[in-house]
Amino acid sequence: MRASPAVAHPTVSQTLASAAFGADPGRWPLPVAGTALEQWWRAVAAGGQGRYGSAQGELAALRRTVGPLASLAHSTQGSLLRQLGWHEEARRWDGRAVLLAGDDAEARVDALVGLAADALGVGRFAVSAKLLERARGALVAAVDPPPRLAIRVEWVSAELAMATGDGPTAVSHAARAVEFAESGASLRHRVKSQVVSAAALCCAGRVDESRTVADAALQVAASLGLEPLRWALASLLVGIGSASHSAGEVRDIRDVAAGVVRHRGGVWRK
Repeated sequence: MRASPAVAHPTVSQTLASAAFGADPGRWPLPVAGTALEQWWRAVAAGGQGRYGSAQGELAALRRTVGPLASLAHSTQGSLLRQLGWHEEARRWDGRAVLLAGDDAEARVDALVGLAADALGVGRFAVSAKLLERARGALVAAVDPPPRLAIRVEWVSAELAMATGDGPTAVSHAARAVEFAESGASLRHRVKSQVVSAAALCCAGRVDESRTVADAALQVAASLGLEPLRWALASLLVGIGSASHSAGEVRDIRDVAAGVVRHRGGVWRK
């Protein structure tokens, strides 16, 4: 009688990396992290699901370390605050992240992009543009940077173009983000890139296309348990209408997603 082949189980590192930047962003519960890098992955994955209380607990411990991961922890804290509307507060964390990044290219680009997004959120558009240029320069100088950095630069570049009323430029940056994300492993980044694309298309007056993109992305975000992105998409569709849901259904989706985020420790800025 032949023995059954052994089943290969993913390691904790593989599971957490896949949840943070791979094909399994909705996994919960997550295994306990055993290293600082695993702790950061766990925080990123939890934040993507809107589990802000869990994410912030991981980050608080990680920020007490030194080196690039401490910088990334500060940048991630800034990102969580921005998702909830606290751009001014996020700037303090991202500024600290720049100082802690040192010569680490990944941490430095992350911190600069975060600062650019913070400036954008409070209407400092010229400052945001300058910070994005610095981020692009650091990205070009980096050796084998992770694909997510280029995606993040394009997201914030698209958002800056939208904020300044340049719809076509916003669509161009969003399209590059979608292209980069589709060639990568992160399903969360693919959905977020579709969120940015839908908003950019709307800004450019291409409302029917925006609605199509947003409706499709809303379904994927729900299937993956990405509540902050589900909220963002529903919020857009409340304004432009959905081809898949009634106006009341879209409002309910938005409000339920916002409630889930609050239940998981997120505090929305009014």
